[in-house]
Amino acid sequence: MEPLSEKQIRSSFVNCTKGEAARLRLPLDFAELPWEDLDFLGWVDPGAPLRAHLVLSRAQGPLGISLRVPSVSRTSAVKSSLCQICLTGHASSGVTLLAAPLAGARGREGNTVGVYVCADLACPLYVRGKRQPKLRSGLYEESLTLDERLARMSGNLDAFAGKVTAA
Repeated sequence: MEPLSEKQIRSSFVNCTKGEAARLRLPLDFAELPWEDLDFLGWVDPGAPLRAHLVLSRAQGPLGISLRVPSVSRTSAVKSSLCQICLTGHASSGVTLLAAPLAGARGREGNTVGVYVCADLACPLYVRGKRQPKLRSGLYEESLTLDERLARMSGNLDAFAGKVTAA
């Protein structure tokens, strides 16, 4: 992913108001982000922990999606969960259901779409092996190459973004 400016990020959001986009806080480590290892930028808002944000790279420019984080999450020390974007297995506390208001009039009416995703939104780092999930039973073995896993993650993310932006 190409590095983005604060202005590019704030103007990219399709499912929140301009005021909400102006008030969101960027990741605390924004200046040190590993852009070369990111296929998308995802973070939980440090000023509003019940808000998260995704910014995807698109040919026509970045696409930002605002998400709601559940206030209470039930976790189990025994069960594991799978992220729907990168298919990384985590202890159940490592995956959370995020809800995105739909873009446009349907979102203003309260319609949302949800996705189970890595709680820290670091999917690209898990796929590349730069971050390890906390699993009691160890990592799952995959036969796909890194490029194939990255393409799968991109396809899953595109499908989710398509649901948010569909007219």
